[in-house]
Amino acid sequence: MKTRKLGNTDFEITPIGFGAWAIGGGNWKFGWGPQDDSESITAIHHALDLGINWIDTAAVYGLGHSEEIVAKALKGISDRPYVFTKCALPWNEKREIYNSIKKDSVIKECEASLRRLQIDVIDLYQIHWPNPDSEIEEGWTALSELKRQGKVRYIGVSNFNVNQIKRAEKIAPVSTLQPPYSRVQPEAEKDILPYCLKQNIGTIVYSPMMSGLLSGAMTLERIKNLAPDDWRRYDAEFKEPKRTKNLDIAEKLQEIGSRYDVSAGVVAIAWTLNNPAVTAAIVGARSPEQVDGFIAAGEFRLSEEEINEINDFLEKQK
Repeated sequence: MKTRKLGNTDFEITPIGFGAWAIGGGNWKFGWGPQDDSESITAIHHALDLGINWIDTAAVYGLGHSEEIVAKALKGISDRPYVFTKCALPWNEKREIYNSIKKDSVIKECEASLRRLQIDVIDLYQIHWPNPDSEIEEGWTALSELKRQGKVRYIGVSNFNVNQIKRAEKIAPVSTLQPPYSRVQPEAEKDILPYCLKQNIGTIVYSPMMSGLLSGAMTLERIKNLAPDDWRRYDAEFKEPKRTKNLDIAEKLQEIGSRYDVSAGVVAIAWTLNNPAVTAAIVGARSPEQVDGFIAAGEFRLSEEEINEINDFLEKQK
């Protein structure tokens, strides 16, 4: 799998990375239902064996559990992948999540992530959400201090808009951005992606398969049977009137994928990687089989005609 330089960092990363949100499991506000930890570890090992060289997680995923599972998976691996994680969504003893990017909170979160991940330095540390907006400067200053202290190698942001990135840049360079981006939610290409391309900010997009909706494996029956604590049960994209439209898009992507014996998910990921501003895509997996379903996206690319075919299909849906 060929690698790409991530913005102004010295990282050479694969076009797809292992997303560790879902392996945080259930029993928290944005959980994915019950998850077998041993299967999560096997999935990570399988992804690394197939060439993926970076993992993206966050402290809040499973309220620390995802980071702990990543640590267990990487234990004993000498040539470990890059590990990216995030702050800004701490929680209290009642497991209630709140927003904070105050200096003391950021430092406390970083120390906790280092302990859970069992590493000496975090390769990329990101502000997960720019909330509260008034704390952006304080939070970004804290991240830049952590970088100077050698606790993190590079710092980035997630879910920031252009103005918020510019505010951060006045304090310290922004190495990366992590925005949502898919054919269903292409809003990032309007201004944020062009800005990052111009500024040489590495962009790793999340939810390229819309949390499974565009994977080709999602069905009405599967949506109906999602676990009670799976956040997708309550998400608008999984409900009518959007649900049927999204599944129709997945069917179109599968039609294209079948020409090359790849899944709809691979086509969905390839669509995001076609944008010159996108360095790589975060793809979540809960099992080795799911990794097998998307690994081809590391090399598969769409032609200009196929990109137009997908875009034309969506235009007719309007």
